[in-house]
Amino acid sequence: MNKKINIILNGFKEKVRENATISFLIAHFKEGDTDLIVEHNGRFVYPHEYSDMTLSEKDSIEFINPNFGG
Repeated sequence: MNKKINIILNGFKEKVRENATISFLIAHFKEGDTDLIVEHNGRFVYPHEYSDMTLSEKDSIEFINPNFGG
């Protein structure tokens, strides 16, 4: 059975599978921006950490797309 945990993603409550990683979130929420910036609990996450960083209950994740605007 897949247990779910609660996280905050870009200010919204989301339920994701236990042991989800940043890489999973990027794929699951279809974040295709190659310049994506990720923060985990207010800390910048380097892209090489995405597949190793496992999320915990009540973690806060921010996806920042620096290419917005014009």
